[in-house]
Amino acid sequence: MRASDLLSPLPPLRERIARPVPAAPSHAPVELAVIVPTFNEKANLATLLARVDAALRGIRWEMIVVDDDSPDGTAEHARTLHARDPRIRVIRRIGRRGLASASLEGMLASSAPFVAVMDADLQHDPALLAQMLRVLRGGETDLVVGSRHVEGGSLGDWARSRVTTSRVATWLARSVAGVELSDPMSGFFALRREVIDRCAPDLSAIGFKVMLDIVLTAGPSLRIRELPLLFSLRENGESKLSPRVAWDYVMMLADKMIGHAIPVRILSFAAVGTVGLLVHLTVLSLLFGLSGIAFLPAHIAATLTAITSNYAINNLLTYPDRQRRGWGWPIGLASFALVCTIGAIANVFVATRLLDHGLPWELAAVAGILVGMVWNYGASARTTWSASAA
Repeated sequence: MRASDLLSPLPPLRERIARPVPAAPSHAPVELAVIVPTFNEKANLATLLARVDAALRGIRWEMIVVDDDSPDGTAEHARTLHARDPRIRVIRRIGRRGLASASLEGMLASSAPFVAVMDADLQHDPALLAQMLRVLRGGETDLVVGSRHVEGGSLGDWARSRVTTSRVATWLARSVAGVELSDPMSGFFALRREVIDRCAPDLSAIGFKVMLDIVLTAGPSLRIRELPLLFSLRENGESKLSPRVAWDYVMMLADKMIGHAIPVRILSFAAVGTVGLLVHLTVLSLLFGLSGIAFLPAHIAATLTAITSNYAINNLLTYPDRQRRGWGWPIGLASFALVCTIGAIANVFVATRLLDHGLPWELAAVAGILVGMVWNYGASARTTWSASAA
């Protein structure tokens, strides 16, 4: 220290008292981790943090924001909030998307004995967190779900279309998957740490409905309790509900039911292929049947249209984590077209050879189609949508 520093006058007493003094670090363990998956939720974070803080007074908690590299700067804003409140932490994911996988990463990043997951859009009331924690502390419950469909709960002022969508999705979960929950679509829940540790290796982590994924993975031994949730309207930002969300939900249910035998991507790829067949036949009927264009050019146009539609849909739904964007989109289309051309040759070759060996034409055709589909799926996964190409 320099002598001039020792002789310099102290600031006025009033200024010294007004300056905030950082709290001494506490080493007491966190009891509850609140996981908040985000994408473009910068405008909501500060309000959410304040509401969680007010709801969890007297409880040692942390908030882990798991951000999918939001272009609005959500992760950077969360780091700014961390400078004021170190209980908020940030995981920024690069090249990975999806609420379910983000929630899983956040839960596994905490050592707290209890973990909660909630949205950042302010539609979930943080006041329910303390009640969820009390139920879990009792030791007779493994998972507490905020339900909009039990007495005292409400969907709020949802549009009729969203209410219908929610009812259909709930029916699928309860009727097809056999889930005994009033609100299997809820995204607001809390559970014991050991539950996620046990289930994590077997979770699908597809789409948005991670709680339903946990319930289906854990099985009937999971002790569940539902608490009424009053659902609020989004205050800032845009809803993430889209056709892809609905598709991911169906694929997650399919994965839980038959994913142990057939990879869910193949199911998605085959479903898109069926759509491509319908596109092909529709275009062919319009050009050849109605417009009078010669069969060969009409068939070529229909084939190119079907390949393009299959590529676009697969890029959006089957490979959302490896999507081709920008200049990569047309390059990927060219790659996919080449793969499909080879697949078509393999299809014709196998079907013809089997027909020559006496197999009925129907079975020969199906065999050719299956060979072509398997080739298209495997080859496009390694080229068009390889991890390095995304």
